[in-house]
Amino acid sequence: MSLEETINADIKTAMLARDSAKLEALRAIKSAILLLKTSPEGLNPETEAKAMLKMVKQRKETAEIYQGQGRKDLADVENFQASVIETYLPKQMSEDQLRAELAKIISAAGATGPADMGKVMGIASKQLAGKAEGKMISVLVKSLLTP
Repeated sequence: MSLEETINADIKTAMLARDSAKLEALRAIKSAILLLKTSPEGLNPETEAKAMLKMVKQRKETAEIYQGQGRKDLADVENFQASVIETYLPKQMSEDQLRAELAKIISAAGATGPADMGKVMGIASKQLAGKAEGKMISVLVKSLLTP
């Protein structure tokens, strides 16, 4: 069952259960999938994962802003939506797994120091899209390249 079919089935379930909070998050995912269908990249598991990671990141950042403004009610909504979206993401790599993959990428790219970070990040971002957060990749690449 594709992600789109899963989301459509879960939307129906949420509608029958009258779960408006979950329904809102599911509709956001469906909207992103529909946009991907018409985009030049097309709809595939990699682009789906990237889009959903972006949605989770946006919601978490928005929740932080709301928390800073003392709007816990709005922050809770954003955090809930992020948690619903995360359930449809592929399993994320642990820090140790990510560190091992990055070490392989660094040695394959022939990177020797911080000056090669851009080259490594380009390769790592493509290979690890959807499997790890970009910020985490960046932090680990920097630590691995710094002597």
